[in-house]
Amino acid sequence: MVAVLGLALTASVSAAELCATDALDRDVCLPEPARRVVSLSPGATELLFSAGAGDSVVAVSAWSDYPPQAAELPQVGDSNRLDLEAIVSLKPDLVVAWTDGNSRAQLDRLAKLGVPVFWLAPREFEDIALAVETLGRLTGHTPVAERTAAEFRDGISTLQATYRDSAPVWVFYQVWDQPLMTINGDELISKAIALCGGINVFAGLPRLVPRISVETVLAADPEVIVTAGRGDSDRDWLASWQSYPSVTAVARDNLFLVSPSLLQRPTFRMLEGARELCGILEQARARL
Repeated sequence: MVAVLGLALTASVSAAELCATDALDRDVCLPEPARRVVSLSPGATELLFSAGAGDSVVAVSAWSDYPPQAAELPQVGDSNRLDLEAIVSLKPDLVVAWTDGNSRAQLDRLAKLGVPVFWLAPREFEDIALAVETLGRLTGHTPVAERTAAEFRDGISTLQATYRDSAPVWVFYQVWDQPLMTINGDELISKAIALCGGINVFAGLPRLVPRISVETVLAADPEVIVTAGRGDSDRDWLASWQSYPSVTAVARDNLFLVSPSLLQRPTFRMLEGARELCGILEQARARL
């Protein structure tokens, strides 16, 4: 991933000023803990609730469906178009944005109106924990945020210890079918694969979510093919690979569907998704 998007979130929050540095390396300072928060991405919404700030969230972006109570909140647009007038009318103390989805130009306009905007861009598992701790401090929920972050870190550490010496398996993770898309090594799903002892066959590609061809997959000859499809029960994308029996993953019946809601947002639910993925790769190892 490009360096500007890979900036790690720093959790340096001053008790006196209540300041924090966001993923764009901008300092955001609040006079007091935020009590009215607008979240502009589903991932940010989840992280705010994990930080204990759910009751402070007054509006969210489209597709903010977890936890369930988030789906009941007013929506102020999506990654393509935000309703800035609606956001301002809510009089937020803090707006939480996502570098991969939100318009910087739109939110810079919001910041010029005096609305604090805090940008997130988790690129590592530790970034997720730091984001929750920082949001907890900015909203006055430090004890809850620190507890949930510690639980997440402990879970990740346990997986690292469990699969550190596992035999490597070569994995193709399919994001979409038409066009055929995958992930490079900077994407957090790829880091979950590595956590489980897997190797992303397309880790070296330059784009975060690159388009590839079927021929490229055949040449890579993955030992495992994993996808979330369009949902938990959609195996159509896996079935299409049965046309290529020479691929090791097909020959060994190492075609797996994972829960899309667990791995595809960089939130605490990635821990559950990583556990599922690790179990899948263990099954694959037994078939090689």
